[in-house]
Amino acid sequence: MTSASEVIPTGNAYDKYGTSNPIERRMMAGFFAAFDGFVATSNPSSVLEVGAGEGSIARRLLEQNADLGITILDLPDPELASNWEGLAVAKVQGSVEELPFPDCSMELVLAIEVLEHVVRPEVALAEIARVASTHVILSVPREPIWRIGNLARGRYFSDWGNTPGHIQHWSKHAFAALVDRHFEVLSVSAPLPWTMVHARRRES
Repeated sequence: MTSASEVIPTGNAYDKYGTSNPIERRMMAGFFAAFDGFVATSNPSSVLEVGAGEGSIARRLLEQNADLGITILDLPDPELASNWEGLAVAKVQGSVEELPFPDCSMELVLAIEVLEHVVRPEVALAEIARVASTHVILSVPREPIWRIGNLARGRYFSDWGNTPGHIQHWSKHAFAALVDRHFEVLSVSAPLPWTMVHARRRES
């Protein structure tokens, strides 16, 4: 997700959250075990999810805590916005590179499967760091495992297993190092085939 003038895919190229494949469901269980643990440790009262896609993460958070104050943001997309109907959250259209929120206004900021789509991830992380008052949870595909997995399943052969819209690629170490330039990294998890980082705002 980048500036609204860029043509960037919104939503998921593949519905991993709703998959019926037993192997993929097991991988998603590992993903959510790490995610839920990081959210519980953060214990936020306000959450901003950038690149919210179809709203799957927000729905999960509301199922666990219906009173949680959640704001979701993604690029303008009428089809995507229709998926947000009925979600008891604040809904905002905009770019992760120019977040329309005051400094330190959200206790927890989430960017789940977002930064791999962003042209300028350093700019996006600086904006997330500006808005987050306490914690962030960030996840990206773990390379090269992600592309190898796609090839093994017969997907995206013409692009060597690269999922459409993925323009940034990080190993676990490289992504943790990138996050460390903007935050204090608290924990790095590697649920196959992702890297997930829990970090907090650095005191100036």
